[in-house]
Amino acid sequence: MIVCIAEKPSVAKDIAQIVGAQERKDGYYQGNGYQVTWTFGHLFTLKEPHDYNPNWKYWYLEDLPIIPANFGIKLISNKGVEKQFKVIESLIAECEEVINCGDAGQEGELIQRWVLLKAKCKVPVKRLWISSLTEESIKEGFENLKDSSHYENLYVAGSARAIGDWLLGINATRLFTKKFATNKTLLSIGRVQTPTLAMIVQRQKEIDSFVTEEYWELKTIYKNVEFTADMDRLKSEERAKKGLEYLQNYSFEIISFEKKEGKEKNPRLFDLTSLQVEANKKYGYSADNTLKYIQHLYEKKYVTYPRVDTTYLSEDLYPKIYGILSSMKYYENLISPLLENPIPKSKAVFDDSKVTDHHAIIPTDILPESLSSDEKKIYDLVARRFIAVFYPECKISNTFVTSKVGEIIFKASGKQILEPGWKTIYEQDKKNEKEENLIPIFESGEVGPHDPFIHQGKTTPPKYFTEATLLRSMETAGKHVEDEEMRELLKDNGIGRPSTRANIIETLLHRKYIEKKRKHIYATSTGIDLIDIIPSEILKSVELTGLWEKKLRLIEKGEYSYELFKKELIEMVTGLIQEVKNSQYRRISIQEKKNMEISDNSKKQSQSLRSVEDLFCPKCKTHKLLKGKSAYGCSDFKNCNFTIPFEVYGKKLTFKQISDIIGKGKTSKIKGFIFPESNEKREGSLLFNENFGIVFENSPS
Repeated sequence: MIVCIAEKPSVAKDIAQIVGAQERKDGYYQGNGYQVTWTFGHLFTLKEPHDYNPNWKYWYLEDLPIIPANFGIKLISNKGVEKQFKVIESLIAECEEVINCGDAGQEGELIQRWVLLKAKCKVPVKRLWISSLTEESIKEGFENLKDSSHYENLYVAGSARAIGDWLLGINATRLFTKKFATNKTLLSIGRVQTPTLAMIVQRQKEIDSFVTEEYWELKTIYKNVEFTADMDRLKSEERAKKGLEYLQNYSFEIISFEKKEGKEKNPRLFDLTSLQVEANKKYGYSADNTLKYIQHLYEKKYVTYPRVDTTYLSEDLYPKIYGILSSMKYYENLISPLLENPIPKSKAVFDDSKVTDHHAIIPTDILPESLSSDEKKIYDLVARRFIAVFYPECKISNTFVTSKVGEIIFKASGKQILEPGWKTIYEQDKKNEKEENLIPIFESGEVGPHDPFIHQGKTTPPKYFTEATLLRSMETAGKHVEDEEMRELLKDNGIGRPSTRANIIETLLHRKYIEKKRKHIYATSTGIDLIDIIPSEILKSVELTGLWEKKLRLIEKGEYSYELFKKELIEMVTGLIQEVKNSQYRRISIQEKKNMEISDNSKKQSQSLRSVEDLFCPKCKTHKLLKGKSAYGCSDFKNCNFTIPFEVYGKKLTFKQISDIIGKGKTSKIKGFIFPESNEKREGSLLFNENFGIVFENSPS
């Protein structure tokens, strides 16, 4: 008898029909020499600390680090799980061969291997590896079964990931909770969760500390085209008015006119992250919901395996593309032009070197039926993207005009679509696109009257993260990258895996470290407090976490040692614990932390802190300030020598300026500083040096 183990009952049912196991039993199907059973996702988990040592059930700093000599797994405590495992165990005990039919990915491999390990499987194990659940794909998979050893590195990488997350999560969470938390507050630390939160907190602080400044630009209208002066933004209205007066005295002259034809490349096929990004931008769907909808479509056999991180197809899929396109009857008007000629085989679509476990997400040749409205929208995104990659490129015309008024250079540019190509697929989205900036033909040397004017604007703070931009930042290790090819290169250093990023965001929301308001993601005071009390950059660094992810991928490829990865993690965790244990940080309450942070945008704090004496010393972070004859100083004057003078370089500091430098480490620009050696008036910012002395960061006024 051959035992097939699927990851879900629904998948087991599909496999049973194809192999001829038609008889339904308790926990499995049987027939034609096969028994087809299933798991419910994870049946096993890594053991908890107290499973190794009863004393580790209690949280004591002196017990850290907790590092078991050997890691073990245990059955999840659930009656349904326990019953199903007994079924699997009994089937494996009597069979001649096992076929691992788990999800074809790292997590799916780990789930199945743990089951086989605990069931003490001693018979040969084969692996079913498929990219869709269609009958054709499953049959092909059974015709091309591989020995389980072919996927050994995938299992090792999954184990390394699970153990790494356990080591860091257990130790760091206990460490920071016991060292810093009060009132039984849990400070949860995670290998991917914490650097993701750190990105959000950093963005929040940049926004909170941003000082809006007014600026002025010189513009002019010539032949109904708006031109902008090619110069830095002006910082004063007076200078702008002088500039306008200057422009009114001269005619407008064209220096050069250039028109270039170019192409806009077709979009890439979807991987999971890019699909989640697009669904969030277009429909406001959370990453978690998009994953849920695309998983439903996969299980209904309408799309291929979704938990992928590539935007390419394997070259052996090319012969099947015509048939898939022909089957997509709902898009017949868009597909008909494609079917008149051979389907192009572009390296931007078909590239074996860019495909690892699976290819990009595409539709199958099964026509979808009975979809929910949300599933329809996600399917439509996948279907249109699949069609678009085979269309011609979009041809455009870019226009660049350089001109001058007197000695001031002005520029204008425009874009015109000549042949829409693949953009035809997205005609319904045209209303969301900016109107084309059509520019008439100009002749070099032509001169004429113009209408100059002043444009007044304000600088804007960085934008809050949305789920779309946060997913992109996780994928590219915090780097802002628009180019798709560059994003592909950075994926190996991204944090988390495509299948887990949605769960990381949901975890941060559940723990109330972040919150969503419409599409925007905000760090809560709890989330900010957590990041602020973590002294080690190792836990907060997106780049370092990205390097760990790269090592895990190298383990998967057999190019990095599991033992070395584990050794490095143990050394890092041990070093972190010693650093924090030996640090002088004292345990603080959330309320104390709030009092230490002064924010311009926090009305509650500005109401409760009405004088400098209400502020905590920025050096020791423990005692409040006292007023002296010429300066404020730490009330613990015997042990802390911090002072901040009332007046710096002839400028008396306001409460807001003092609270800014204490809360943020820096003031906004202040005018009127006087330097005695030159008697020169200057403007600039005040900030602390490493010894908490005040230094001047200047810019001439």
